[in-house]
Amino acid sequence: MNSINALKMTAVLMVGVGIGAGIAFTPNNFLSRGSEVQVMEPVMEPEQEIKPLFYRSPMNPNITSPVPAKGPMGMDYLPVYADKSKAKESAATVTIDPVVMQNMGVRTALAKRMPMSRTIRALGKIGFNEEGMVRIHPRVDGWVENMWANKEGQIVKKNDLLLSIYSPQILATQQEYILALNNLEALKESPVSGIKKTATELVNISRQRLVLLDVSDDQIREIERTKNTREYIKLHAKHEGTIIRIGSRAGQFVTPKTELYMMANLNTVWVNADIFEFELPWLKLGDEVEMTTASVPGRLFKGIVNYIYPYGEPNTRTVKVRLVFDNAEGLLRPEMFARVNIQAQMTKSNLVIPVAAVLRSGDTPQVFVALGGGAFEPRAVTLGLESNGNVAILEGVKAGEEVVVSAQFLLDSESKLNEATLKMMKSSDQQTGRVSLEPHDNKPAENVVNDLKGVGENVGVRTGVQHD
Repeated sequence: MNSINALKMTAVLMVGVGIGAGIAFTPNNFLSRGSEVQVMEPVMEPEQEIKPLFYRSPMNPNITSPVPAKGPMGMDYLPVYADKSKAKESAATVTIDPVVMQNMGVRTALAKRMPMSRTIRALGKIGFNEEGMVRIHPRVDGWVENMWANKEGQIVKKNDLLLSIYSPQILATQQEYILALNNLEALKESPVSGIKKTATELVNISRQRLVLLDVSDDQIREIERTKNTREYIKLHAKHEGTIIRIGSRAGQFVTPKTELYMMANLNTVWVNADIFEFELPWLKLGDEVEMTTASVPGRLFKGIVNYIYPYGEPNTRTVKVRLVFDNAEGLLRPEMFARVNIQAQMTKSNLVIPVAAVLRSGDTPQVFVALGGGAFEPRAVTLGLESNGNVAILEGVKAGEEVVVSAQFLLDSESKLNEATLKMMKSSDQQTGRVSLEPHDNKPAENVVNDLKGVGENVGVRTGVQHD
């Protein structure tokens, strides 16, 4: 009875399915409902999200986590991707999420061409103009009789009277000159031309000897006029200047070795300033200089760079520079200190970036260049002149590129860690089997992390997970 009922139920179901199928697939029914059929656009499958291999602490790259985490200071761990599309031009390139960039305080500046100038500030010491210094010595032995220039600091004009001196040698030369004059006068009417010529030569020779012994033309003319010798011969100044040292006094016996006076011309003064070695490339002869002194407050003196000494100072590691200033008013006194500002000449257009962008942690300075999309590439650079917070770049960066000026130390640690990871992976390929970050390996991220940890243990690298 039960089997008969089951057969009846099966027959009913088959008839119902047949009737339904006939209704659904009749031509009329299909055509009548064709206007209601809508063509659906193909649905694009969502792009598979790229998962990071692990997460690394931004403060300590050695601390990692397999899941997103935060550090003690509330900073998100940085994701490390295994996708080849994330890799850039070099293994040292760093890619950072924009939110993380903002938290790190990453700022950039544009590399641009601009002229550069520099003001070199230094402490200078006023000195004498050595080209205008004169030392006066007698040309004969004798005794000083009277002194008219007898004070240090006394200003002397040219041809001013300095002192008088008694010298037996000058006295004998005067007598010879007088005899030669008398002989020439006696032979003036001689018919023998040779005798007259010889007498004239003797007069000229005697007069020249007086000139070489510092007898002035006025005194020689006085001897010619009176035909008498002068016991004391007066010495006159041949140069203008200020007496800075006196080496003799009245009654003193002097010789040609005795320095009677030392004089200096103070119409111009020299200022010696010490310049650091790194500032030397800016200096050129003829650069304008401004100077101030405590003795003349509010007064600005202007001069020029006259000479750069070809050697350095061993104690201060500086180079001495000579500056020349006009001192017609006599306000600048030697041995005084002064502050100088050297206006270095402006250089031509240079490619310039901020000094803050340069990392000098290694042997070669480098900068991080923003590639866009949160990627930053380290580049070695060759530095030029530095001025006012900017530095010229000779090689490594092009005009228009953006360089990182803050938080680059974090980028540097991340970049070096990326390079170290790549080296470990290459070492693993050769020693323990292939460990790759390429997505076509179809290897789960957890397995890659475990492989990296195993390589790290082989090379002595310790990692850990820091939990808040």
